[in-house]
Amino acid sequence: MEPANLIQELQQRMPQQRFQHVLRVTETAKSLAGMHGESIESAETAALFHDIAKYMDAKEMRELLSAHQENPLLFEFHKELWHAPAGALIAREEFGIQNEDVLNAIRFHTTGRANMTNLEMIIYIADMTEPGRDFPGVDQLRLYAEGPLDKAMRACIIHTVTHLIGKQVPVYPDSIECYNYFVK
Repeated sequence: MEPANLIQELQQRMPQQRFQHVLRVTETAKSLAGMHGESIESAETAALFHDIAKYMDAKEMRELLSAHQENPLLFEFHKELWHAPAGALIAREEFGIQNEDVLNAIRFHTTGRANMTNLEMIIYIADMTEPGRDFPGVDQLRLYAEGPLDKAMRACIIHTVTHLIGKQVPVYPDSIECYNYFVK
């Protein structure tokens, strides 16, 4: 599917505010991909799809994930985490995306994981630092995003895990593994 057609599809699946976020993540991801010698087309595809399931009904999302035998541990965590693996499934099943790096970048854009590829880090970082984000520390993360990907990812996952611990909410194991990987 051409990006223009996908963009029209995305507009129908999410509120305007989220759609604008997706466009900003896409531009940020393309910029990061260009800076780091990664495929701009793959970054664009992964970024456009990253929130495609964000506004799916929770019951439908659970059914989709269960039907594809996703890790049942996922259901013990907030449903906010479900949209990432659901988005990867939708990208593959409905839109025929076969690039595993793109699918993994969609799948792990909320949790991160140990040993991420450059594209996975680009989508994670772009999602956190796109120009519309406004949270304490985002300007510092944007500065990190201008440097090496692994250092930017390290700063982003430290920020995420610290934030979640501060809220005293459970941290999904992939995020803990990601944190451990990047702080070693």
